[in-house]
Parts: sequence; C-alpha cells; structure tokens
Amino acid sequence: MPVNVQQINSSCLRIRGSIKSNGVSVSVSVAVEKANKVKEKICIESSNTNMSDTNISRVYIKPRNVEKLEVIRPSVDSLCLSKNPNGGVKLGSDKRRNHFLGKTEAKCSKKWLSYGGRLPSILQALDEINDIDMALVPWEDSLNVREKSIILKEQWSWERAVDIFEWFKRKGCYELNVIHYNIMFRIVGKARKWDLLDSLLREMEIKRVDPTTSTYGTLIDVYSKGGLMDEAFFCVESMEKCEIEPDEVTMGTVVQAYKKAGEFKKAEQFFKNWSLGKVFNGGKTRSSVKITYSGARICISAYTYNTLIDTYGKAGQLQEASATFARMLKDGIVPNTVTFNTMIHICGNHDRINEVISLMKRMEELRCSPDTRTYNILISLHAKHDDIHAAASYFTEMKEVGLKPDNVSYRTLLYAFSIRHMVGEAEALVSEMDEQKLKIDEYTQSALTRMYIDVGMLQRSWSWFERFHHEGNMSSECYSANIDAYGERNHVLEAEKAFICSLERKNFTVLEFNVMIKAYGVGKKYDEACELFDTMKKFEVLPNKCTYNSLIHILSSADRPHNARLYVRKMHKEGWVTDCVQYCSVISGYVKLGQLHMGEGLFKEMLRFGVKPDIVVFGIMINAFADIGNVKETLRYVNEMRHAGFSGNAVIYNSLIKLYTKVGYFQEAQETYKLFQSFNIAPDLYSSNCMIDLYSERAMVKHAEEIFEDLKQKDVANEFSYAMMLCMYMRVGCSKEAVEIAHKMRELGLLSDILSYNNIIKLYVSDGRLKEAIRTFWEMRKSSVQPDDFTFRSLGAGLVRRGASKEAINKLELARKKDAQGGLRDWIVTLSSMVGMDENSQRLCQETSV
Repeated sequence: MPVNVQQINSSCLRIRGSIKSNGVSVSVSVAVEKANKVKEKICIESSNTNMSDTNISRVYIKPRNVEKLEVIRPSVDSLCLSKNPNGGVKLGSDKRRNHFLGKTEAKCSKKWLSYGGRLPSILQALDEINDIDMALVPWEDSLNVREKSIILKEQWSWERAVDIFEWFKRKGCYELNVIHYNIMFRIVGKARKWDLLDSLLREMEIKRVDPTTSTYGTLIDVYSKGGLMDEAFFCVESMEKCEIEPDEVTMGTVVQAYKKAGEFKKAEQFFKNWSLGKVFNGGKTRSSVKITYSGARICISAYTYNTLIDTYGKAGQLQEASATFARMLKDGIVPNTVTFNTMIHICGNHDRINEVISLMKRMEELRCSPDTRTYNILISLHAKHDDIHAAASYFTEMKEVGLKPDNVSYRTLLYAFSIRHMVGEAEALVSEMDEQKLKIDEYTQSALTRMYIDVGMLQRSWSWFERFHHEGNMSSECYSANIDAYGERNHVLEAEKAFICSLERKNFTVLEFNVMIKAYGVGKKYDEACELFDTMKKFEVLPNKCTYNSLIHILSSADRPHNARLYVRKMHKEGWVTDCVQYCSVISGYVKLGQLHMGEGLFKEMLRFGVKPDIVVFGIMINAFADIGNVKETLRYVNEMRHAGFSGNAVIYNSLIKLYTKVGYFQEAQETYKLFQSFNIAPDLYSSNCMIDLYSERAMVKHAEEIFEDLKQKDVANEFSYAMMLCMYMRVGCSKEAVEIAHKMRELGLLSDILSYNNIIKLYVSDGRLKEAIRTFWEMRKSSVQPDDFTFRSLGAGLVRRGASKEAINKLELARKKDAQGGLRDWIVTLSSMVGMDENSQRLCQETSV
C-alpha cells in the first residue's frame, strides 16, 4: 500500500505538461517491444468521474506544454537471445551489456550477497538473461516490496529499470507503491529523461499513489542536479501547498538546491523555519512540535550540519558557519572529515589561519583522519598566503601518511611553484606526475611556460611547449595562453613560432590571432599586427570584437590614430560597434598628438553614425579644450554632455577648475568646486590647490584655510598646498602663521621645489630673520636645488637691511652673471661674513661652498 504522510482535501497532483481540470481524461501510453512477442501498448486512463472529490495528496509539478506523452522503450530484438547446449538462454552480442559487465562484475558479486535470501540469485538472473520473463520465472508470483525495490535500484541502466518497472505493472499480481515510484524518479532523473519522469508522475496521479516527503526530496534533488532549478523550486512550492512536512533529508535537499542556485538567504531561512516547525504552517509553530535546543525540533545529523556549514561558507558568512559548527559540538554530533574540510576551507578563505590551526588540532583530538581533500585545502591555503614551505610540507606529509596526491594536489602546488619561479621544485613534481602517468592540465602547462620565460630559460620553455604540441591534444585556449606568455614578455619571435604551431593543427580559432596581434603590439611591431589582421580571412577566420578592440587600442596608443581610425570604420561596417569605446580610444590618440581638430572630426563622425557618446569621451573633449584654455569650446561640450543626460564626473569638474584657474574665472571655479561637494564627489588635490591659489590671490583667508584643513585631515596636502598658504599669509601680513607653515614644511620634508625655498627665504628676510634665511639657502644648496635670480634678490634685500650697500650687492650680482661659479662663492663668503654663524651653520656653509 502507498505510504501516506498526510491526507488533504484538495486535488493537488499537477504534472509538468498536463492540464488539470474536472472531466479531463489523462492517458499514458507506453509501448514496449519484446523479443519474439507482439508489440504491446499499455494504456492507463483516469476516471472521468468524482476526480475532484477524492481525498489524495498530490504532487504539484511545473506545467509544460505537453498534451499527451508516449514513451517508446528501446527494442530488445537486437539482444540476440539464443539457447545454450544446456537448454538455458545465453546472451548474444550486446556491446553495451558487455561493457557494463566488465565494469561491475566484482562490485555486484559482493554487494548482492549482502542482501541475503534469494535476492543475489534474482539479481544474477536478471544480469545474465535479457528476457525478463525468463529471468524471473522462478519468482514470478512471489516478489515482495523490498525485493522489487532492490531489483529496480540495482539495474545497470535506466532503460533496463524502466523495462522491469513495466514488467511489474504488466503482472497484475504486483502492486507498486510510492517507494517504487521514488526509485524510478531518481533513476530517470539522473539520466535526465524529463519526459519519462513526467509520464511517471502522471501515472502516479492516475493510480492515486500519494506522494511522500521522500517523493518531493527526490524530485527536488534530480531537478536541481539536472540544472532545472525552476522545476526544483516549483516542487518546494508544491510541497507547501500540499502541507507535507519535509523530513531532515528532504530539508537538506532543499537547502542544497538553494545553495546551488546561489540563494543563500533562502537556504538559511528555510532551515530556520524547518527547525522551528514553521515551514508550511503559516509561520506558526505547531503545538505538537517539540522544541529541544535553540529552537530546533530534533537533533539533526552530521550530514545536515555539514550542508548548513557549507551553505554559510559559500555565502561568506563565517560567523554563522562557526556558530553552526559550535552548535554541532554542543549537540553531541561528532564532526567528520567532511565537516573539518568545510570549516578549514571557510576559515582559510577568510584568512583565519589561527582558526585553521585550531581546527587541525581538534581534528587530531577527535581522531578524525584527514583525507586528500584536507591536504589539498591546506596546500592551497598556505600557498595563497605565500607560505610555500608549509604548502610543500603538507604535500610531503600527505604521502607519508599513506594518502595518494591527486591531480588537484599536484596542480595546486605546481602553480604555486611556477609563479614563485621555483624551477627545481616544479620539475621534480612534473617528474612524479610523469611516473604516475597523471595528466598535466593546460592551465598548469601554460603557467610553467611563463615560469621558464620569467627566469630566462627561453629554450627550456620552448621544449616544454613542444612536448605538449607534439602530443596533439592542446586546445585553442592552451595555444593562446602560450602565445600570450611569450608576447607579454616581448619574445615576439617565440610567440610567432607558437602561433605557427597552432596553425599547423588545422583547428585554430580567432583566439590565437587575437593574442598574436597583442604580442605584436607589445613588441611595437605595428605593421605586422595590421598585416596579420588583414590576412585573417585567408585562414577562414573572422575577426571578432576583441580583435578589433585590441588592434585599435594598439595603434591609438602608438601615436597612430590615423591607422586606428580605418579599423574603427571597418569594425562599424562589420556591425561590431555597439558603443563609443573604440572612438574614444582613437580620439584620445589624436588629443595626445595635439591634433584636436582631427579628434573633433572623429567625434562628429561618431554622431553621424548614430553612436552615442558616453561620459568618458565627453571628458576627453572637455579636458582637451580646457588644457589649451579654450573656454568657448569647453563649455560647448559641457552643454552637449548635459543635453545627453550626463551631469559630469570628478575628471570633468577638475578639468573645468583647471581651466577657470588658468583664465582667472574665479566665480565659475568656485561654483564648480561647490558642485563637487553637492554631488558628494571629492575634488582631487590639483583642483583643491587651484582653489587655495585663487582664494589666496584675493586674500580670502577663511575659504583657503577651510580647503587646506580638509586636505590636511585627509593627509593629502602636498608642498604646493603649503606653499600657497605661506604666500597668502605673507600677502595679508600674517607673519606668525606664515612662519608656522614654513616650520611645518621643514618638519614634513616638503622642501624640494625652488618656489618653496624662495618663498621661505623671502618670508624670513621680510620678518628680519636673516640668519634663518641664510640657513635655508645652505639647505637649498645641499639638496642640489639651484638658486635663481629671485633667491639672490631676497638675500640681497636682507643684506641691505643689515647695513650692506646697494652698490656692493649689485657688484655681487654682476660677478655672478659673468662667472656663475665664482660669483656663487663670493655670495657665500659675503653671507658668512655679514652674519655671525653658529657651528652648525658654519658647517653647512663649508659643505655647500665646496
């Protein structure tokens, strides 16, 4: 009899592809051909009466447009049955069956014996005799529920299972229950025979076999693994409509499905609702549900805990994963290797190395043996954190404890060695893999090619490449990676050789051409890049968007925008232009060469072709005209940009402030600077310094100080920022503040420019601090900054204030202009004699006069 979890008063069985309504006849027709028998069609029709009044639980499955389904089973005529000398039946030539027997004979002999009773004999007969009637003659009328279930589960193909399932139905003495249908759902679902699964669901509805939580769990599982996520989640909704409470296994299946779909929040919520008994009860906990620990109804298994921990891990929720692990321990559930692997992986991804170490210790305390995956995680984790020695030691330890490294182990460590240029260690691993006949994947192959190139072992890299080329199994992607490895490091000749090898394979794609064009660009072989592009059609390979983009970028960056423009037009003709990126690249190339009129012409051509400009290309045009101080054209493009629906960005606002500062448009600069703040965009340092300069020229001290203080708080104020503030304080007569700025510049090491030194020397002279001015002059000489006329004018004014005659200062200047070196010495001697110098100043004077 069917296993009923819950009876409900609504008609619920809706099959994908069926139309459910009263009075609709549903027919399932399954034709099965048997050797030496007439083709038999079995039709099961539902009753046209009282269908809606029957109290049965039903499976909601997402509707699909299939009115009637007929599934034809494979014919067994080809199985070639013949009698053997002993009167039995022997198997003829069936390649598929022979292949199966060769693979599973050893496994079956052990597993079947474990079932006990007559099952091994039954399974053996079905395995050796293709005709089901003949195979099951001794037990034809006496198979029980358990035996039927095991027989279905143990079949070597979905076709065979379906044939036996139909045989059971054909023999009227056998009643098939929900367990048998669940088994069939898993078998045909695993084979992705969705139409057949639909027919079984329809048949289950017609026979009024009630679904159980296992039915839903099975369907959700097979749909999810088959990539039919909509159908899987529709089953979850169907289970809710039928108010069938999921058990722990089904709950775990639903969580896994959500996890696979990336719906981590839904997975978490489903588990929480389930643990509180709220899944399908309108959000209310049932009174019959017993709450045991932290809201959980039952003590869940290690498998469920592992699923939850992994779900939290993939969602990036370390805290929740750790809390679940702690709860698992508190509930007395002993973690297994899968648990520890998951936790180690999660903690490693969050850089919690100490927690990884603790987990390893706990694993040892619980005598939970690490497996190959454990070591692979540890190798990857330590390699990621640049502890290559620890990674290598785990690899060695894995072998010492009797575990065999797999391809993942070798691949992970090989890549780690290759990017660190550990040639010897990498080659030792390759030798091990060769001895064990393990395949080296293409990603690792190209990584080692790059390693050899980086360490200067060019010939070794080529030998390594040839090894795989001659094997003949390299894909287009692998050839491309090797060509790119040579091209990126400007080994154009080797890149060409690898490219030719790829052409010899006769199975090349556009990828090889793209990376070869890129290699020519790196090697500045622009003519060769164009020639290769132009010859692609001879190889029956058409350039794609990436090909055009690469060549246009290469030519534009190489000061060849005229050539790049031709390829933009070709690209547009081929229909590959979908945005203004290519035009932007060429316009930028024209602007770089100072050919603004050509860039403007291409901008207009772009508009004629119906290509809409973006904020970037507007920024290029605005900045170009701002650089040459053309206010009219700059503002014209600003207006066009706004008309196109763009409000501007930081780059454009900075360009405008630069322009307004250059032409002295104070009000416009101030308004633009305020726009930065209204759009919550931080102005760059250059724009802020421009505004300080504009404010200081107009003695707007408070405004300048606000910007300067903001720069200091952000720790971005530079030498120019301080110099502008110093000039402003000098201009408004705030000598105290100016001196503080000068001292701060010295303290921060912001004295490197001639302008800064001259401003500080002028400040000290005007403030009567000639000794400090001369000391600054010594520091200036020591830092190899050459003084100019402004420097000596300030120093001369200081000497005059100390009593020197203007005639004497004029003579010093005349001597300096006639003989720069001799005149400089005269200045140094005069400065030293006019001012009493302390020991440090004298030492500085001697050092700078040498």
